[in-house]
Formats: sequence, structure tokens, C-alpha cells
Amino acid sequence: MTIHHSYIGCDIAKAMIDVFDPVSNRLSRVANEAAALADFAGSLAPHSFVVFEATGHHDKALRHALARAGIACARLNPTMVRRFAQARGRLAKTDRIDARILSEMGAMFRPVADKPPCPGRERLTALARRRDQLVEARALELRHLGETTDVTVIADIEAAIASLSIRIVALETEISHHIETLDELAAQAERLTSAPGIGPVTALTLVAHMPELGTISPKAIASLAGLAPCNNDSGAKTGRRSIRGGRPRVRKALYMAALGAVRANQRFKAFYDAIAIRSGSKKSALIAVARKLLTVLNAMQRDQKPFA
Repeated sequence: MTIHHSYIGCDIAKAMIDVFDPVSNRLSRVANEAAALADFAGSLAPHSFVVFEATGHHDKALRHALARAGIACARLNPTMVRRFAQARGRLAKTDRIDARILSEMGAMFRPVADKPPCPGRERLTALARRRDQLVEARALELRHLGETTDVTVIADIEAAIASLSIRIVALETEISHHIETLDELAAQAERLTSAPGIGPVTALTLVAHMPELGTISPKAIASLAGLAPCNNDSGAKTGRRSIRGGRPRVRKALYMAALGAVRANQRFKAFYDAIAIRSGSKKSALIAVARKLLTVLNAMQRDQKPFA
């Protein structure tokens, strides 16, 4: 007998979560804290499927509570949810309306369930994100350094840069130690660095921010990274393809890795040259190399083999 999912819509805020249950057609509210969410997850039927928008760290407690209770769930792109609501004629926006919309969207599109959260990977992601923030802050201070001639200001900026550099090194050391405690993630990072253009920072970025690597198709992984070309055609007009959406941090890392791959590997260099000549755009060629490199990395992780 086939058991049909009951798609529970959850609109998440910092303090509260609005819930819509389509079976009872009732709206309720749950505190966004561990104990209340554990009770909520435990009250759900085994065939329930919880749908909510990706809201950064505000959905973390819910995801962990559902995983412990064995309840499937999926995080949806907030932009897609909003457009779905507009397509359904729901122009008003409240937390309760959004919970109902999420339930309807789940029932219509039947999203694939997310993998249960991995605490080790979540900590790695938090560390990697903090490192990126400090690197960005240091780059900003370096720009400020070139915009002043005041001795006191220069000394203050240099002190800030030195402090940020020390903190970045400390975080990178902690990241290395953390990866070493996680055999699977350490093996993934080691495989990635065997590919041309992939250094330790790019490998860290992919392991932390692209957990789907090696588990989905080349087209799907390119779309997640924002490297899939999108058509722009209408009638007799054939517009220029362009990339959009995806995960900016991953896309940036792969773009820089593509530069290294073109310089270090003849196969990628030949591919780059062919695309550059055909398209007349070096940037388009580099994006194509980044997409090809991601496809190779996806296959490496899928087969658990280093670059060859």
C-alpha cells in the first residue's frame, strides 16, 4: 500500500514557527527552541513531510528536531516560494499565509527530502564562513590603507590588518584540526586537491558549502553552483545565455580554481582556448572551464577516486 505524504508547511521566524497541517486544516504556532520543536516533531505522523524556506541558522533547531524524530523535510528557495504564491494569486504576505503556501507547494512539487544534518559538516561550514568574513574584512582594510596618508590612521589600519591576519591563521588551523577528526570529510578534501586548480581553500569551500557534490547529476550540481547557462529566447530572438542564481561563494571559488586549472593542465587549457575562440569571450570560456571542472570534481567524489 502506498502511503502518501502529508506536507506540513512551516514559516520560520527567529522566535516562533507558524505551522499549517493540511490534514486537520489547522494553523498553529511553535516556539523556535529545542524543547518545543522536539515535542512538535514527536507529534507528527511518520509519513509527514515538513516544508520550509531556507532561513540560514533560524531553521537549524527545526532540522535537528525533525532528524531525531525521523521526519523527512525539505528547505525551499524563498524566491521560488514567493513566486509560487503570486502564481496562486496570494499577493498578501503573513506568516500564516506563508505556512499554508509552503504546504501547497510541497504537495504540488513533492520535493526530494534533504539529507539529515551532519554536526561535523555544520561546524566546518560555520568555521569556513567565519574565515571568509575575516578575509573580506582584511581586504577592506587593505583598500582603506591606500586611501589615506595620515600617519595615525595608517598605524591603526596596519594594526587591524595584523590582528585580522592572526585570527585568520588561527581559524585555518582550527579548520585543519576539525577536518582531521572527520575521516569522510578529510578524504573528500584530499581527493579534491588532487585536481588542477584546487587548493586547500577551494577544497574547504566545496566540502563545507556543497555537500551534494558526488551525489547528484552534473546538470543539477552546475545549477546549484550557479554555473548552468540559462536560455534567454523569445520568438525569433535567440538571446545570449547567462549564468544566474546558485551559491555565490562556491561559484567564486570555482572561478578562481578555473584560472589555476587553465594554467596548470593542458586539457583544461585546450578546452578554454576552444571556447574563447568560438564565443569571442574569455570570461565565458573561463565560466565554461569552471563548469567542466565542477563536473570532474562531482565524478571524482561520486567514484571516490582522485583526479586522473
